[in-house]
Amino acid sequence: MERGGFSAIVFHVGLAAKYLKEFAGQVPLILKLNGKTSIPSDAQAFSPQTASVEDAVRLGADAVGYTLYVGSPPQGKDFVQFAKIREEAERFGMPLIVWAYPRGEAVEAKGGRDSLYAVDHAARVANELGADMVKINVPEYENDKSQLYPKPYDTLQLGMKENLEKVIRSAGKTLVVISGGAKISDEELMQRVRMSLEAGATGLVFGRNLWQRPFEKTLEIAEKIKKTMREF
Repeated sequence: MERGGFSAIVFHVGLAAKYLKEFAGQVPLILKLNGKTSIPSDAQAFSPQTASVEDAVRLGADAVGYTLYVGSPPQGKDFVQFAKIREEAERFGMPLIVWAYPRGEAVEAKGGRDSLYAVDHAARVANELGADMVKINVPEYENDKSQLYPKPYDTLQLGMKENLEKVIRSAGKTLVVISGGAKISDEELMQRVRMSLEAGATGLVFGRNLWQRPFEKTLEIAEKIKKTMREF
């Protein structure tokens, strides 16, 4: 982790408590405060709280993370759970990062979780609920689904960079970091890095696109990403 020069790593409480002590002071910790397994479907997506901001303070974390499933049927319960965590984060002076992920039947009926409409809406919700930073997926526009998109998204046939620029504007003063998503080629990954930064993103959160590569290749890609970020 130190060799990669990463600005932070995200762990759930069990992993942070068991494995991060030997790296204390080398890589900042973002403690994830809620989560779920991949076993249930996303039709009723909800991530229950699994750790507290107090746990984050005890473990020396620099920020906390929370997954918010915008549009999922349990959204009301999610908002209430999030509000309590936000209050606790403010009390401890802990930055709060939101993974804003559209989910559920209503989202699918309006074009899908990665549509510009869904991602734009999720970024705005994170901003209005008090997130300091929001993590989003790169929004897409699919012509064969355009009739499902609510107005005016049904006619906004923007390019990928323009989609990102719109979402970043919708996030307001909430900083935006871009998810790497499923593993892609080195060339595609670097294109995504540059496009995200050109669109105004604050940073990048890459998991599978780093950990699924051989270790030395991961370090090589990480160095290329850092070099690109220094240009902005």
